[in-house]
Amino acid sequence: MRTLIKGGTVITAADTFAADLLLEGGRIAQMGADLPAAGARVVDAGGMLLLPGGIDVHTHLELPFFGTVASDDFYTGQRAAVFGGTTSHIDFAIQHKGESLHQAVENWQHKAQDKAVIDYGLHVAITDLNDTVMAEIPSLVSAGVTTLKLFQAYKGVYQVDDATLFRAMLKAAEAGMLVMVHCENGDVIDFMIRDNVAHGRLATEYHARSHPAWAEAEASLRAIALAGIAGAPLYIVHMTCAESVDQLRYGRARGLPVMGETCPQYLFFTTDNLRQPDGAKYVCSPPVRTAADNDYLWQALSAGHLQVVATDHCPFLFDGTQAIKYEGENYQKPGKELGAGDFSKIPNGMHGIEDRLLLLCGPTA
Repeated sequence: MRTLIKGGTVITAADTFAADLLLEGGRIAQMGADLPAAGARVVDAGGMLLLPGGIDVHTHLELPFFGTVASDDFYTGQRAAVFGGTTSHIDFAIQHKGESLHQAVENWQHKAQDKAVIDYGLHVAITDLNDTVMAEIPSLVSAGVTTLKLFQAYKGVYQVDDATLFRAMLKAAEAGMLVMVHCENGDVIDFMIRDNVAHGRLATEYHARSHPAWAEAEASLRAIALAGIAGAPLYIVHMTCAESVDQLRYGRARGLPVMGETCPQYLFFTTDNLRQPDGAKYVCSPPVRTAADNDYLWQALSAGHLQVVATDHCPFLFDGTQAIKYEGENYQKPGKELGAGDFSKIPNGMHGIEDRLLLLCGPTA
């Protein structure tokens, strides 16, 4: 069966242009202007974008966090992805204290069982690295997991110290794995959160004030330096500001195998959004920054200083006290209202898996 997709806008890695696509046997057989329709089923793609299915390499579906669970599971989140042109994603299997890494993988596979509607993969986030877990790392590769994530933030929950991060980097390098790091100075942030709360500074905007750009930049440079010493490739997730991207550029200029990711929220939103009545919607970590940072990140993407746009998709209902309808059923789960009156209790996370490609390729880009 031949299918002719006519009148769309084709987006490739290098260009954007109007063209028709002729498909044969599930593959692109021809691309060009005004292709003949003889013997083909014709699909009118006028006003539509034609591009390969997107891959979102940073998502958190059904993540337990801040006393609740992210509002998207593998079914709702993946359906949203498809509507936005994303056909594959990589989620994070979070290791709980005392748990093996393989058990973490099995836990997340169980979450996806009977719910997944598109392809997905898993990273493993290490939160409890002892000698047994260290020895387990290389065996993840045969299970299809080739990336580890560690956190320099979320003190008392996910944060690891420098020695733990460095040991994981050494083992990952030995096993041919990639290390991903959430780069923020968790000790500084924990102090600033406690100080702001103690002094009654509880408004939503103090989430950003408690996560300064230099806390991200310092942690980024520290992770880059440790990766350089360990000889490990490094991927820094959700970079938000000029200060941190400058550290990435510093490392790359010296030949270190380091890569950086940003997300749509850091390209389009600012701390002004946190001051709005619905400011809790925009609470994520690291936080949204300034309009100048938005511009810098766009420039960094254009210049190749940042390599990836993922989403860190981790949504929470704005008001979980109100049930919503999903496929005819009532759906209710605690959400951002948990932090009403206290920024430090707002579940951190935003949506993005459905919106990413349109924001990057559509008229807003």
